[in-house]
Amino acid sequence: MKQVFFDNAATTPMLDEVIETMVDAMRQNNGNPSSIHAEGRRARAAVEQARKQIAKHIGASIGEIFFTSGGTESNNMALKCAVRDLGVQRIISAATEHHCVLHSLEALTRERGVEVVFVNLEPSGRPDLLHLEQLLQQSDRKTLVSLMHANNEIGVMIDLDTVSSLCVTYGAYFHSDTVQTMGFFPMDVSKTKISFLAGSAHKFHGPKGIGFIYINSDNLIQPYIDGGAQERNMRGGTENLYGIIGLAKALELAYANVETWRPHTTAVRDYLRAQLQANFPDVLINGDPDQGHYKLLSASFPPSSRSEMLLFNLDIAGIRVSGGSACSSGSNVGSHVIAALPAHPQEYTTIRFSLSHLNTKEEVDFVVEKLKTCLI
Repeated sequence: MKQVFFDNAATTPMLDEVIETMVDAMRQNNGNPSSIHAEGRRARAAVEQARKQIAKHIGASIGEIFFTSGGTESNNMALKCAVRDLGVQRIISAATEHHCVLHSLEALTRERGVEVVFVNLEPSGRPDLLHLEQLLQQSDRKTLVSLMHANNEIGVMIDLDTVSSLCVTYGAYFHSDTVQTMGFFPMDVSKTKISFLAGSAHKFHGPKGIGFIYINSDNLIQPYIDGGAQERNMRGGTENLYGIIGLAKALELAYANVETWRPHTTAVRDYLRAQLQANFPDVLINGDPDQGHYKLLSASFPPSSRSEMLLFNLDIAGIRVSGGSACSSGSNVGSHVIAALPAHPQEYTTIRFSLSHLNTKEEVDFVVEKLKTCLI
């Protein structure tokens, strides 16, 4: 049976080059990076080379990159350490953030009395930056702005430069969840002042369970995970050597090929949108695809007796898509992102199609034909 994977916002297939690099490291590099003997030094050198590569890709210094287990840990670390160590008392965010941010904010409100305020959303779901500026003007409490670069369900994006400039003007810290955009869009923290940002390897064709956090060197925080002196005393625990090596290779490939992969992925995404609109006149396209992340297309279909089982029936047909964030897939409460969109009809069934350079227009044709059998 034909298989189509259109769920790349949840995770991406590992590239052969990444697998080969990791397997070679597993065979050749068995040391603990904290050991002082030759094997340990070789492992340490591999970790530091990976750190150097990642820092180069985003314009950071090597001392500002710390390896973590992924985006969730990185975002938790940024938010909770900013409150604990930098004295942040107020956080401005959006109701459409990833749950690892929203649940962290709930914990900070409950446990530390942090004031959390949400910026208004434009009809597309993009944060209203005029309202953000008003919120920054309203309080002299030490504030952090936490807004994701691209929404993981509907793909709307913020302009990092604009938000950074607002934060600088009003003396606020700026944290951005860049898990969906790392490897897809250029970033240069030497030019755009950002306090914290997060990356996760499995979103750009690397291994799962490994990510990193960028921490601007102006921000002096304490470890989030206590233990040994690993990660320059910032994160206890033996480094995930093979994951780190795979992460660096995947990011290297992503940025080396972005000028080829981006137009291909965009063309397939735009073809999918055109085919959906041509075959399903009542479909709603969420977000702002023309100004959003080129790998994402969120579509909502009107209610019917057949739409309720749409995800299930597509899965049976060999089509892998989602209704929203993979981190919420076990929940029956629906997408909090779709629920937050102004005037979106909540009775509609939403499908998130997320693509990569590995997908094709022929796969789109297959998906559209299966959708017809499921809905018409």
